[in-house]
Amino acid sequence: MNSKSVLAAVVATVCLASVVAAAGTATAAGGPPSVAAGPAFGFVPSRNVNHAGHSNRRSRVSLLTWHFGPVMHSTTVAPIYWGSKWGDSSFVDDKVSGLDTFYSKVHGTAYAHTNSEYTDGAGNVSTTNISQSSDATDTSAAPSGAPSTGQVLQEVAKVTSGHPQAGAYYPVYSDQPRGNAGYCAWHSSGTINGIQVEFGFFFTLDSDPGCDPGAPTSLGHSQGLSALANVSGHELSEMLTDPQLNAWYDQQGSENADKCAWTFNGLVTIGGQSWKIQGNWSNAAANTNSGYANGGCIQTS
Repeated sequence: MNSKSVLAAVVATVCLASVVAAAGTATAAGGPPSVAAGPAFGFVPSRNVNHAGHSNRRSRVSLLTWHFGPVMHSTTVAPIYWGSKWGDSSFVDDKVSGLDTFYSKVHGTAYAHTNSEYTDGAGNVSTTNISQSSDATDTSAAPSGAPSTGQVLQEVAKVTSGHPQAGAYYPVYSDQPRGNAGYCAWHSSGTINGIQVEFGFFFTLDSDPGCDPGAPTSLGHSQGLSALANVSGHELSEMLTDPQLNAWYDQQGSENADKCAWTFNGLVTIGGQSWKIQGNWSNAAANTNSGYANGGCIQTS
């Protein structure tokens, strides 16, 4: 187990998560796709987890450092909606259309640009080259409770018929509530038939105060959409800056969105709409104490 896997295990324990990393399995020709999933990382903890470290004081501030892994220079987002309730229009409400707006319009925004300072040997994160492909809906039963990374990656393999787009990001939205899980969402990385993909997992957050940013109703979004948009921004940001869990994180294993979880400094604009979405950590802001939480969180750049 490498150091990042150890860190992932620590974060999972702190967040009371029960996600388990799944090993890849070889399959015979003509059988199910071969998948290999990494550990879950970048958990969005529920709001009842202690965030005392977020403040305007400069105590215990650590910068993100590069661990020689890649960042994303081009990103295609392909959302997957998993579970029978996604076939019910009253459950769907504005969630799918709202997330479509978020993913299709986030490129080039001042919010997305908060990730652009992070780089690898090939250049900086591209926040202008983010696009969305078609949604996919699978109304077969999603697991109740916390699925493993392997289960979620198998769902991606199923929906893509074992032929995913290389380097794409597949956020998987379950129709199941989180129950006793101490987190709202996570992201990970893996392969399907040898093709590298990034993926995430999101519980349904309707009427879940532990994962609710408390967006004003005047914004015109349902509570369920507002909650999903906030954690979707968290995981997208971490996927851009640490897609394979070996790029940018601090000495505690926290990624850029982790360091600003449940901290807000106004609203952000995406697709001509206002959203309440947390900020992201900026080393540049931290170095000048110009951010809002521990001097390093920014919501626009």
